[in-house]
Amino acid sequence: MTDIGKTVIRDRCIALAGMFQAARLVQQTSHAEKRDAIATAASINSLFNTDPGTVADVYGDPAALRVGLAILQSQLGNSADKRDMELTGYVITLMHLERKLARQPDLMGKIAAGLVNLKEKTEYTDPQNATVIAGLADIYKDTVSTLTPRIMVKGDENVLGNSSSQNMIRALLLAGIRATVLWSQCGGSRIKLIFQRKAMKDSCNRMLKDAGQAV
Repeated sequence: MTDIGKTVIRDRCIALAGMFQAARLVQQTSHAEKRDAIATAASINSLFNTDPGTVADVYGDPAALRVGLAILQSQLGNSADKRDMELTGYVITLMHLERKLARQPDLMGKIAAGLVNLKEKTEYTDPQNATVIAGLADIYKDTVSTLTPRIMVKGDENVLGNSSSQNMIRALLLAGIRATVLWSQCGGSRIKLIFQRKAMKDSCNRMLKDAGQAV
């Protein structure tokens, strides 16, 4: 494979890892698990990083995507019993929603304008600031939530009924949409994922090593 080909595979791997990371953070939130702080910051920050120099710049340090890369590595494996079907369901639905958003430039424009406005109003510094998260949740409700299929999040009823948890889940789902847009921009598709499975797993392994995690 040429260097260009390896870069394309790496970029698609980053985007797909971004999707699984957002989905895992939603899962951690909804099931009242401890949410990974570094991964949360990276996913939320990706929403405001709209003009990156490279795909890798969207998330920055490889360690910031370690959660998503580890899950992707497992999902790309040959053992079906190691795959988390709840996460897979979230990612598939995110892909469906992104395709619908792509056909509605008015909604895409509304998301972009909302992010710019939120960044200006809140003087964005802390990705987990309650005002920022609430603002992202509102953007999600006004745009992605108007489409079908809606993502049905599973978890602890007490958590799902809590407004701050609801806001975080919606903000993270918006980060998941950001990753699916990146996936499409990288030329990603289900067919390519099937045929490039081994190359993507190899790329994922290399990035995990760069992030300091033995595989």
